[in-house]
Amino acid sequence: MGSYLATFRTAKGELKSITVNASDPISARRYLRRRGIKTLEFKNTTQSVETTGVNREKEFIATFKDDRGVVQTTTIKAEDKTTARRLLRRRGIKPENIQPATLQKANQTSTKQTREPFEEKSPKKNDESSQNRNLFSADLGKLFEKAPGVKEKAVWASKLSALVDAGVPIVRSLDLMATQQKLPMFKKALLHVSFEVNQGVAMGAAMRQIPKVFDQLTIAMIEAGEAGGVLDESLKRLAKLLEDNAKLQNQIKGALGYPVAVLVIAILVFLGMTIFLIPTFAGIFEDLGAELPAFTQLLVNFSELLRSPTALYFVGIIILSVWLFLRYYNTHDGRRQVDRLVLKLPLFGELIMMTATAQFCRIFSSLTRAGVPILMSLEISSDTAGNSIISDAILESRALVQEGVLLSTALMRQKVLPDMALNMLSIGEETGEMDKMLSKVADFYEDEVGAMVKALTSMLEPAMIVVVGGIVGSILLAMYLPMFTVFDQIQ
Repeated sequence: MGSYLATFRTAKGELKSITVNASDPISARRYLRRRGIKTLEFKNTTQSVETTGVNREKEFIATFKDDRGVVQTTTIKAEDKTTARRLLRRRGIKPENIQPATLQKANQTSTKQTREPFEEKSPKKNDESSQNRNLFSADLGKLFEKAPGVKEKAVWASKLSALVDAGVPIVRSLDLMATQQKLPMFKKALLHVSFEVNQGVAMGAAMRQIPKVFDQLTIAMIEAGEAGGVLDESLKRLAKLLEDNAKLQNQIKGALGYPVAVLVIAILVFLGMTIFLIPTFAGIFEDLGAELPAFTQLLVNFSELLRSPTALYFVGIIILSVWLFLRYYNTHDGRRQVDRLVLKLPLFGELIMMTATAQFCRIFSSLTRAGVPILMSLEISSDTAGNSIISDAILESRALVQEGVLLSTALMRQKVLPDMALNMLSIGEETGEMDKMLSKVADFYEDEVGAMVKALTSMLEPAMIVVVGGIVGSILLAMYLPMFTVFDQIQ
């Protein structure tokens, strides 16, 4: 049984220390986490006559893979394997195997003595080629792995919250959630977090090692729950927040999905009739010697252009233009220019603004209510805005808040978010209930987004019908116009 001294900070910001008696450091840390204590410093205070004045640190040899997948070795001094593994992970190294230096050297010596007479160059080459093939296949597997979306993470947070609330240990809960995941990347991430937590690492810190799966919003909510000892409540709030975001995104996708699908079908129908149907009728009219009207001749010329090799150049120009646009949009200035134009679009610009405002108010309210610092909450909210103009405005407001300016005043200076939301935020700051007020603002704008989505859908449906009818009708008109000339010649 050992004695361990843990230093932590209370909710009021006071530094305190507590002594824990446990069989090993992992049990001591697990006991502290169950009490909702997040340690700042952890020391082993066990003293005995045999170990006094004696350095108990041992030398270990750890094997790991670098960023290129090449196996490397390093040495480290620690009291035991668990401590050595923890020290290596703090350096950003994920060890695959850790052995005492004496045992490792003995194994290397015996292996060298038994294998040296039989070693040849060709087997080494085969090993290297097989290793390269394994790395290549592993890279391809990771390339096609899909990261979890908002819906998957919302379901995960809801189920994990229920397990933690029921008293199931966090490691067991993470293992159960990992077995239920269908996405390989999400399953591996949960198993990794479970392993790290079992080794004594905080859950939030373990999630930070996998930024492709866990975003800053999820990590901040988890860390706030761990610091306050209310992990189950933080998971519930996270699940509700992710569900609201998923619902909002589905509304936008539903509004844009129908007209985009109809427009794509209309274009395909137009191209199909132009390429395959018009040439047949053009040949018939040419045999009859009928003079084609101007509109029909225009479509016939367009059909010949689509069936000629010149069309490939136009396709290449379109693909190149899209590629250049995407490259320009990936730059900071390009993204700002495009996003500024998007916000000025009729109807759609207002819809995007209300959606971003609802997301900002909902996320910022949830983070502050969970106990996340306001500056960190603003930084996370800016990442989820979805528009660089709004994101930059939130970040500039964060800098002003850091200087002592009220958040509502800082956002008003940016002149981006709607006035109603800013006025409600100002009232919330005056009454000391900013999170509740922002939650009401988020509810209001989410309802407004839903109403606008229904209005847009009702407007776009007849518009798309008119577009499809116009495309099909123009082609039919172009095919039937020459028939009147033929009838006149017959008469």
